[in-house]
Amino acid sequence: MKYHHSDDAPGAIGPYSQAVEIDGWLYTSGQVGLDPATGKLAEGGFEAQARRVLTNLSAVLATVGCAFSDVVKATVYVTDLADFATLNKLYGEAMDDHRPARSTVQVGALPAGALVEIDLVARIP
Repeated sequence: MKYHHSDDAPGAIGPYSQAVEIDGWLYTSGQVGLDPATGKLAEGGFEAQARRVLTNLSAVLATVGCAFSDVVKATVYVTDLADFATLNKLYGEAMDDHRPARSTVQVGALPAGALVEIDLVARIP
């Protein structure tokens, strides 16, 4: 098992890693919309946070040469399913024509008051 870290994504704020590699697979921890430069949530509501989440995840994937096209499963947590259409738009832009399996669930709260969190499983090329 190997742990991965990108300075272009927020560092872990607890006893976990941004991502773990094992047997040719990368498992990312959930990313929220924190800006790694400021340590604060992206300003501008759900859309701004979701964009930041996807940027953070892209940086973590890149630590092992992965891209969104290598993702096989995504789990999305939102605090309000009313944001589902916006999520689909941004997620679709990030994934392009790639369509990994995905679960989306509404939760009561997320770390740091975030509105969205996503974790991924990717096959390392």
